[in-house]
Amino acid sequence: MPACTSCRGEVQERFRFCPWCGAAQRMKVVELFAGHPLLEKDPEKALRVSCYLGEDEESRHVRFSVWGGGGTPRAEAAVSLSEEEAERLARFLAETARLADQQATS
Repeated sequence: MPACTSCRGEVQERFRFCPWCGAAQRMKVVELFAGHPLLEKDPEKALRVSCYLGEDEESRHVRFSVWGGGGTPRAEAAVSLSEEEAERLARFLAETARLADQQATS
């Protein structure tokens, strides 16, 4: 069983906080992106991107979740990318934006 990152007490992997000292067991940064207002049929759809900032390679990853409305927001689909794939995605988006800017100014 894993140990708490703070007090070293035993903590089940599913726990987000240590039951002994209350310390957070996972660090993450989250951003929510709204769907395209002209293309999405469901205006409540969104993309949630969570960057997990763990100490080891296994815990560091980027998770994408598609959230839908319909009353109670919920995740409809999700996928996790390794740091390498997330960096490749960032390069792809940056290059695509650069090409779109070049095309717009031509």
